[in-house]
Amino acid sequence: MVTLNINGRDMQVDADPATPILWALRDNLNMTGTKFGCGAALCGACTVHLNGDAIRSCITPISAAAGQKITTIEAMEGDAVGKAVQDAWVRHDVPQCGYCQSGQVMSATALLRTNKKPTDADIDGAMSGNICRCGTYQRIRAAIKDAATTLA
Repeated sequence: MVTLNINGRDMQVDADPATPILWALRDNLNMTGTKFGCGAALCGACTVHLNGDAIRSCITPISAAAGQKITTIEAMEGDAVGKAVQDAWVRHDVPQCGYCQSGQVMSATALLRTNKKPTDADIDGAMSGNICRCGTYQRIRAAIKDAATTLA
């Protein structure tokens, strides 16, 4: 058993300590908002926050998260920055297929926590590890700028 603090709650996970956070969330805890994309930390679909930093949960073992704070997409609606990002996503019609969007929202939220007025270069850098096969990158950038304005 490994105890993980997820979205502010301690949860017991009966899994090998080498199990990636992604699979503990999805398979052990039935939290399916975090998506599996590539399994190699290349696409960003699995992005969650570990102590506020955007990380790829598909390659991070639960043993590395014990005693840390994991935040998932399920907690974003109750978070001021996460909610502002989600609202901006809707206003700018960002999602098409939607598969990558939980990871995109998590990366954007992490960016706006540390940078209240991101430039295009800041946004591109923070979002570079998140792939959108539908190509909504311009709308993502516009939504992030909108969320930053809302939070200002």
